[in-house]
Amino acid sequence: MKKILPKGFYAITDEKLSNGKDNITVVKEMLDSGVKVLQYRDKYKQKIEKVKQCEVIRKLTEQYNCLFIVNDDIDIALAVKSDGLHLGQTDLPIIKAREIVGNDIVIGISTHQPKQALLAQQEGADYIGAGPIYQTFTKDDAMHPVGIEYLKFCKDNIKIPTVAIGGIKFTNIEQVFKCGPNNVCMISEILMSNDIKSTIRTVKEILNDKNYN
Repeated sequence: MKKILPKGFYAITDEKLSNGKDNITVVKEMLDSGVKVLQYRDKYKQKIEKVKQCEVIRKLTEQYNCLFIVNDDIDIALAVKSDGLHLGQTDLPIIKAREIVGNDIVIGISTHQPKQALLAQQEGADYIGAGPIYQTFTKDDAMHPVGIEYLKFCKDNIKIPTVAIGGIKFTNIEQVFKCGPNNVCMISEILMSNDIKSTIRTVKEILNDKNYN
């Protein structure tokens, strides 16, 4: 049975930002801090390395009752029986991905403009990523920021959950909240922290104050 994307903080891995820690170590810290949705993203490892990490993470996320999403690699998502698959605009189309993975897996897709969000909803995506909201350097192919106006569009026109992502920090998170996304993702602010658990707990406290959990 397909799981529902839990509202609140959306965690993503990125080893190159993790102060020398590997993905497994970071995931353990994230799960210990109460993360309920986690996306595995690693653009640099060979596939066999990614599979090995995802096998471990799949077991950990099951123990912690955390929804586990694999980024890009549909074969890895199937191999480790993840709860979800996240696609980019240049990846397999949602309709084709759904034919391969079936109806019991959550499919999300990154979007950067209104027509992409509307198409994702039409084609049966379970959620969209909206961003980058602000300038970000967590991806080598980083785009220009789409701004909070795009988030406002999603709030008014998109019925499936929206995950706000890209350059979100403690200094601008209040602006993001006002646009009403279902989930908020902070990557560098979390992964580059000296204390991931404490930082995530602070984020979750803010989310609780905004009735996001």
